Amino acid sequence: MTMASIWALATSFSRLFYRAPLGHNTGTGRSGAPCFFQEPAPADEHMLKRLALLLLLAPLSTGVPARGTYQEPDAFLAEVFADAVPEPSLIWLTGKRKKTVQQLLGHRYPSLRVRYWRRGRRSAWILEEVGKEQPITVGLVVNNGRLEKIRVLVFRESRGEEIRHPFFTDQFQDAGLNDKGDLDRTIDGISGATLSVRAMKKLARLALYLDAETSKADVTPPP
Repeated sequence: MTMASIWALATSFSRLFYRAPLGHNTGTGRSGAPCFFQEPAPADEHMLKRLALLLLLAPLSTGVPARGTYQEPDAFLAEVFADAVPEPSLIWLTGKRKKTVQQLLGHRYPSLRVRYWRRGRRSAWILEEVGKEQPITVGLVVNNGRLEKIRVLVFRESRGEEIRHPFFTDQFQDAGLNDKGDLDRTIDGISGATLSVRAMKKLARLALYLDAETSKADVTPPP
């Protein structure tokens, strides 16, 4: 439904719901019976239109699922590497690295190995972390030890999708890790999306940590 058709419907509703004061006879209807309805004054009609418009749009603005696929992982990688995506490598989460990842996330990572893509000093990661109930798929790019890009690829929760917008993700630009393994900058939260924000911060820390670990001997290079 277009805004023009919604406005026309609101106009009809405003005329339908407008009544003259009780007991005020404004004339006769088609059947000759007294009519107790009158044309609203222009100012009243405008006010009623706005009220009717709000009533019509209310169902559209509440309960709408935020979930969706905003970019396929393959498309994200093609964008990052200008359509010349390198072969993937693997980093194993064992020993001390496994414990560190668990500390970063607050839980065990669901896999013992993580796939990533590297060219030179740039690496790309497709990682997932649960927000409230469902995993959020995020694409991240680390360049020379700093976060170059973070993007929500697939969002499966019913709320909190605001984390995909640049006003939030731009805060991560050029972020790194401090000596304690935390981001070296403050990331402002979003009201109503606390758990989704937390998931994004965890994945940013994870990608930066794993990127620094990729020079270790137990990292499997591409074939």
